Amino acid sequence: MTRVGVVGIGFMGWIHWLAYRRVQNAKVVAICETIPERLTGDWTKIKGNFGPAGEKVNLSNIKAYDNLDKMLADPEIDMVDICLPPAAHASAVIKALSAGKHVFCEKPISLAPTDADRMVEAAKQNGKILQIGHVLPFFPAFKFLYDAVQDGRYGKLIGGHFKRITSDPTWIPNFYDPNVAGGPMLDLHVHDAHFIRVIAGMPKTVKTIGRMRGDVAELFSTQFTFADSPIFITAACGNIKQQGRPFTAAFEVYFEKATLCNQFAGLVGVDPVVVPLTVLKDDGTVERPNLGENDDISPFAAEITEVIRAVEAGKPSPILDGALAKDALKLCAAETKSLQHGSEYTL
Repeated sequence: MTRVGVVGIGFMGWIHWLAYRRVQNAKVVAICETIPERLTGDWTKIKGNFGPAGEKVNLSNIKAYDNLDKMLADPEIDMVDICLPPAAHASAVIKALSAGKHVFCEKPISLAPTDADRMVEAAKQNGKILQIGHVLPFFPAFKFLYDAVQDGRYGKLIGGHFKRITSDPTWIPNFYDPNVAGGPMLDLHVHDAHFIRVIAGMPKTVKTIGRMRGDVAELFSTQFTFADSPIFITAACGNIKQQGRPFTAAFEVYFEKATLCNQFAGLVGVDPVVVPLTVLKDDGTVERPNLGENDDISPFAAEITEVIRAVEAGKPSPILDGALAKDALKLCAAETKSLQHGSEYTL
């Protein structure tokens, strides 16, 4: 049984708490939070853009810390789950690894590639596993796509297009501050950058066009190329100021023998635009795979199940390894440089 301490009881901390309830071989034994009411189990003020609202929870068998150093000194914690704001990831992760804990940290791994390098090196130096919460591959449609790449059921991957666009998140303070949240590049696009890295390898070049807001990319499209490979991939991401479409995500991915399509676009006041995962096969047939029953918490439960499996095996997940998250962050940094300078960037 892997004993877990959750650091940061905000929206993602709450979602992880719910997910751990469904995970075998893992148990939350401690939390760390600086808001006094949350240390008593009053999580009713927690709200997010999906999943259930926070509620009062029973912490009678849970250790409650108001200081990270105190939690890290607890010998009864095997792994720390860090759900702090991105700017706090690097210092908290390195502290936890240095204290002899395995670490599962929410995405992005950090705001700066140099910090990501230090985090991955700290895991290596301390002989611990660092995994990053890139949950996208555990959503059913993306999981199907990932599995199709791995098992070759439709032949080789040829290329694809990804899209992840939202209305301007006016409710998030400092969203466009590169030292706080990093804007849509690190809040949204890093999901697709990581997924592209996982299914196709590390791109050789990126060419990004779009517009900046201050020091961060606001709305953009990137073309990825790969060394010694004919694979072509593009991805569009960013924020628009039309609040009537709060969120859209889609992909169209090409294999030798099939094309996989999926789309969701939320709309205010009307039904969303939905294209369930659809397989267009080379024999002219069309399939809609049965992805089973899932709710908002299911992908996070599957993600944490993979985290625990990797910890028990003593080897990072091939999807959630901190080194892959570091590559995703470096891709995002390269895309920003390409957009700023108006030229292709070589990694």
